[in-house]
Amino acid sequence: MFGRNQVSDRDLSKTIQQRLARTGTASSSKVNVAVQQGNVTLTGTLQHAIQRDPIVKAVSRVAGVRRVSDLLQLVAKK
Repeated sequence: MFGRNQVSDRDLSKTIQQRLARTGTASSSKVNVAVQQGNVTLTGTLQHAIQRDPIVKAVSRVAGVRRVSDLLQLVAKK
């Protein structure tokens, strides 16, 4: 079903979640990961704008990720 170098979406999602947890880049935010045919969509909220780049870079470096769509939003400060 998959080519030699392809990873299933389920495995890719699991790997991305583990990478984000291990790096701590998403620790104070709520990041949701959706994967479809290697294309990753990130949704959820961030506490600080500085969190965005490390999260997107960490996800894009995972083997099997074809594209990352960043739909993360910043939480408005009160």
